[in-house]
Amino acid sequence: MDSNEAGEKMDKATVGRIGEDIAVLFLERRGYKVVERNYRKPWGEIDIIAKKGNSIRFVEVKTLAVNSLPDVSRESPHYRPEEQVHPKKLQKLARTAELYMISTRNGLDFQIDVVGVFLESRTRKARCRLFEQVL
Repeated sequence: MDSNEAGEKMDKATVGRIGEDIAVLFLERRGYKVVERNYRKPWGEIDIIAKKGNSIRFVEVKTLAVNSLPDVSRESPHYRPEEQVHPKKLQKLARTAELYMISTRNGLDFQIDVVGVFLESRTRKARCRLFEQVL
């Protein structure tokens, strides 16, 4: 893991928390209205629950701390944080999302989105990529 400004390593939880904060800003700029964060149930957690248009979006955020921000195009040869959302994780997300929808009884459509965040450790600048309806 890369070092931050103080020369200390950021732990995984810190990287994740910063990445989620950045993802919220990123999504809000794209018309998402955040409803809830870190929705937890014994079988899974959803990082961000938001509304966009007439649908609920369940957003998984994956953050990677880097020394410098890479090209984040889909053709980039670099490791991509969103690649860590494996089928088993998607299955847990879907189950948690379905139960959330049942408990809220709002009747809206929903989908699962993923935001990959590259976080430059020293400056805390970031680049994000949004993948909509991944499941």
